[in-house]
Amino acid sequence: MQGVPPRVGIVLPPKESFAPATAGAVAEVARLLAPEGALVIGSPPSGPPFAEPAFRAIRAGWWPPGPPPLRYAAAAAAALRDFAPDAIDVHNRPDIAAAIAARRAPCPVSLLLHNDPQSMRGPARAVLMRRLAAVFCVSAWVRERFVAGLPAETAGRVHVLGNPIDLAALPPPAPREDLILFAGRAVADKGADVFVEACARALPGLPGWRAELAGADRFRAGAPDTPFLRALRPAARAAGVALAGHVPRAEVQARMARAAIVAVPSRWPEPFGLVALEAMAAGAALVATGTGGLGELTEGVALRIPPDDPEALAAALAVLARDPGRRAAMGEAGRRRARDFDRSVVAARLAALRPAA
Repeated sequence: MQGVPPRVGIVLPPKESFAPATAGAVAEVARLLAPEGALVIGSPPSGPPFAEPAFRAIRAGWWPPGPPPLRYAAAAAAALRDFAPDAIDVHNRPDIAAAIAARRAPCPVSLLLHNDPQSMRGPARAVLMRRLAAVFCVSAWVRERFVAGLPAETAGRVHVLGNPIDLAALPPPAPREDLILFAGRAVADKGADVFVEACARALPGLPGWRAELAGADRFRAGAPDTPFLRALRPAARAAGVALAGHVPRAEVQARMARAAIVAVPSRWPEPFGLVALEAMAAGAALVATGTGGLGELTEGVALRIPPDDPEALAAALAVLARDPGRRAAMGEAGRRRARDFDRSVVAARLAALRPAA
């Protein structure tokens, strides 16, 4: 019926938790993009799930014989049959999306791709596209990696759909503190050690400034104490960087609203860069590498540094710390860019591109 929103079934990766206390980026994106009346399918979370949208927990059964992803896909397909969706969105698992589509799903199946497709397991991309109605990639960088070698008519069903942010739910503006913040997973790929070394170089010349690293190895309390973190602690103490450990998402956003500068010194090619988007939306001055999709997200609104270069990061931090006018201008430019990724804007784009049943 015209004007009636489609019933959308959303399938999470098996290890993704759909709960406020333990949700990662994929679950958060799925929640923000879920239209009214959607049903999210996923593994049982460790705590109470999000209040909305509706959530149904599944477990991989013993049938059909095969690897766990195939059995998880079978359980998801069974739950979706009961829901009778008009469209199915599978997040970040090409193998599960292909398996659900192969089970003669009664509606179009789309894949929402958050990571580099050339580093993921699953069917060949040509085979995948014969089964799926569409693929939505979080950045042009991810799309280019996906469509490489595909015929033009197939590539036309592969779209760019950036990750959303809920601007209305962000903390209100707060007085800026002389704080340099790193937020995210404290791992080598994210450049946590580069941040600490850069602060060791920069902070002695910045009286009154402090630095903080908010993050652990996982997006949850009780994350494992890794060899990387054990090696980072003494370096952080010597540099004057406070290690906050795991910080809930709402508190991270509150700290971004107070921080003068946020650093995103990723080594690996970020498929998108959600932490950078959150920092921009908070109005902090952003220093970031240009790896992967992070480059297109922050083009013209961040101070760009090469990856794995603590000296360059230290110089950028010092420049911004000494120039409040530049920080304010960059913060305003970041806020304007972030409006393009508000959940209402991204959800409307997804609805416009969604294949018809």
